[in-house]
Amino acid sequence: MRSSLRPTHRAAKAAVALTGVLALSALSACGNSHGSSGDGGSKDGKVKIMVGGLDKVIYLPAMLTQQLGYFKDEGVNVQLLTESAGVQAETALVSGDVQGTVGFYDHTLDLQAKGKQVESVVQFAQAPGEVEVVSTKAAASLKGPKDFKGKKLGVTGLGSSTDFLTKYLAVHNGVKTSQFTPVAVGAGQTFISALQQGSIQGGMTTEPTVSTMLAKKAGSVLVDMRTPDGSRAALGGLYPSSSLYMQTSWVNAHKDTVRKLSKAFVKTLHWMDSHTPEQIAAKMPSDYQQGGGSALYAQAIKNTLPMFTKDGVMPSDGPATVKRVLSTFDPNLQNYDVDLKKTYTDEFVK
Repeated sequence: MRSSLRPTHRAAKAAVALTGVLALSALSACGNSHGSSGDGGSKDGKVKIMVGGLDKVIYLPAMLTQQLGYFKDEGVNVQLLTESAGVQAETALVSGDVQGTVGFYDHTLDLQAKGKQVESVVQFAQAPGEVEVVSTKAAASLKGPKDFKGKKLGVTGLGSSTDFLTKYLAVHNGVKTSQFTPVAVGAGQTFISALQQGSIQGGMTTEPTVSTMLAKKAGSVLVDMRTPDGSRAALGGLYPSSSLYMQTSWVNAHKDTVRKLSKAFVKTLHWMDSHTPEQIAAKMPSDYQQGGGSALYAQAIKNTLPMFTKDGVMPSDGPATVKRVLSTFDPNLQNYDVDLKKTYTDEFVK
């Protein structure tokens, strides 16, 4: 029987199929480049964890735990994968491609409002670790969030935590989200190039991108949220950020594995607390320096270390701060009463 699809329709259908194949191939290739060993929950025996940027210092505990051998010590087989933005890591979890995500806790609230139940099981950080910067060229007209109106501002990805926090800073300072343009530029050199070329006037990013940007004199800091004090000043409280979060149904069905993962990560947080930035940097892959050199990378870690918890426990006042911040601009959160007790658990870290 002759197909009723026109040639253009057949081509479009083939293109969609090809896109899907390429996407799965990319995910597989990413996993092969960041694999590790131990016990797990996927078909091949691995626990696959997607990280919203393995080379970002805010997510440093993920690779450091692997480098220290703590996953292996606990007998859990972990495969670390990476995406450029937290929103893409979140998508991989919801779609079932991975069993866990290392990303911002705020996604658990956003997902609950969308009918998805996920929870943080290890809370790595109590501050965002994010920095709002301005390009050297735009510094005269962009002196703070009140000047966001009419500007193009870089974020790692649309719907990412950098996007969330940029919107909050805008609305909190009298600028509507419709009055500026968020631009997905990733992190690292793509972010810095966007600043230098003028495709964005400012944006939100993390270490080591911040230190590299400053060293290249491509921009300066507007709002610094790398420390608990910086979080309180900008957001009105502690803002729990990087965490290991998982679908609640998977957690409930694999408690022994989650307990092993949590123990490994908490051991890493203890190790970080008792070692210098230089010692931490020496354990990490050299390409995580993003071309800035070992000394600059160690400084980037030093700038960010205060954000990390020592025990993986959720700060008692943190979830309420996140809910308040997101509800400032997100219609989903404004019209939905999030049950914060279902967005995290300390069962496995205590």
